[in-house]
This record gives sequence, C-alpha cells and structure tokens, in this order.
Amino acid sequence: MMVAFQPVPAVIEAIDKKVADNHLFTFRLSESISVAPGQFVELSIPGVGAFPVSTAAHPGGATFQACIRRAGRVTAALYRLDEGANVGIRGPFGQGFPLAAFAGRDVLLVAGGLGMAPLRALLQALLGERGRVGEIILLYGSREPDAILFRDELEGLAAAGTIKVRYSVDFATELPWSTDAYVCRIGLVTELLRDLRFAPAQTVAAVCGPPSLYGCVLEDLARLGIDPERIYATLERRMQCGVGQCCHCVTAGVFVCSQGPVFSLAELRRLPGSI
Repeated sequence: MMVAFQPVPAVIEAIDKKVADNHLFTFRLSESISVAPGQFVELSIPGVGAFPVSTAAHPGGATFQACIRRAGRVTAALYRLDEGANVGIRGPFGQGFPLAAFAGRDVLLVAGGLGMAPLRALLQALLGERGRVGEIILLYGSREPDAILFRDELEGLAAAGTIKVRYSVDFATELPWSTDAYVCRIGLVTELLRDLRFAPAQTVAAVCGPPSLYGCVLEDLARLGIDPERIYATLERRMQCGVGQCCHCVTAGVFVCSQGPVFSLAELRRLPGSI
C-alpha cells in the first residue's frame, strides 16, 4: 500500500451534535480517498496537530465521516471549529475488516460506546451487499440512553426487519423503547449474550469498544462456539502515526497501525498484552 505523507485538503461539511462530546463530523475532501471499514486516517488541524480516527461510514470517496470524542487538545480544537473550516486528511492506514470472511454467514456485531462508529461503517458495507450475508445482530452497550450513537438509524433498520438490535445501558430511569425489533436492558453488553438465539457455527463476529470489553467478550464468543478465526476486534486505542515510524503501537512485536488495527481472536491470542 502506498503511504501518503501529504494530507489531502478538506473542509468540515457538517457536524451532527446529537450526542454530547461524541459529534459526527462529515468532511468533504478535495480529492477522493477510499477508506475501508476498520481502516483509519490521520486528521490534521493546521497549527494544532493530528490524531488517528476510523471511518464511520462506507463507502467514502469525496466525503469522510468520523465520530470523534472530545478527549484531548487536538480534538478540543476540532470542536471549536465551525462548518466550512479547513482540515487535512491523510491515509488510509491499516488493515480493515476482511469483508470476504462475512460472505455466506450470519453476523454478530458487538459494540461498546464509541466503538459503534467503526462498526457502523462495517454494517453499511454489509448492508450494501445484503444478499451475501445472513442474519445480522447488533449488541450495543452504552453508558445511558442519550449516549447511544446513530440511534434513529439503528432503530429504523431494526423496525424494517433488516437487522436485530439489542441495547444495554449502565443507567436509565426508564426503558420506553423496547419492542419486538429492538430491546434495551440495564447492565453490561456481555449480558445480552446470555439468552441470545443465534447459530455460532455459522456466525462471524466483529467487536469494537473499550479495552474492558475485549477482556471478557472475545473469549465468551469463542466459548459460545464461534471459531476464533472468525471473531474480529479492532485495537483502535493503539492507533498512532499509521506508518510504523513512532513505534507507539508496537505490541508483541507487531505494528498495530500497519498490521492491524483489526485482528482475529486467534491472532490476538498470539499477541500477549494486546487486550
């Protein structure tokens, strides 16, 4: 893969502020780039700095969408910009989800918090070829109902029977939106697996969320019968420069930026300290 060191000029086309401190940014680029689900770019703000961020949409092309949390100096600077402001985008970097592995199988997506963003890009890619995959189930854990990302979109897909959705939240005063198509419980996202009806031997799983999620759910999925070669996780929090130069991403001798960030559980078991 050719590495682009010169950022592509882009402008902020739209900012969706539905979820506090997790805004969805749409950028329009001066030239198209192709970012596959699970891959990431370096988003730069002139005079401030840059940070890695995964695509939240598929396909991309002349636009790039990312759900970005306000979590540091550079992202705080981005939040101070308005629509029309200039930024730079460099990439794509890394290895995304192997879409061919999903063909002909059921799909189980497990998201925690902001981890829904890269899984949204994967979901859109799978829905783009809906006839090639079987049943799609999404388990999505969030802190509270107001923090659920893409809620209208997900519930629309569930209401149409396109996917099945189960939410879990840490806190809620009421759960008014459970229906036959989508339900919500108070608790951890892993608890949604307990009575889930699916066919593990026919299923490919993709997981994205905080490190604490990986520590339990990946092996839980294997114990339920999903082949570890078909359980994928993205090590988003280890993404750094994207080109293996800073070495901050190196885990057990592997460059997460270039050889990942998506790995199968079978691979992660050979990378001690990765999760």
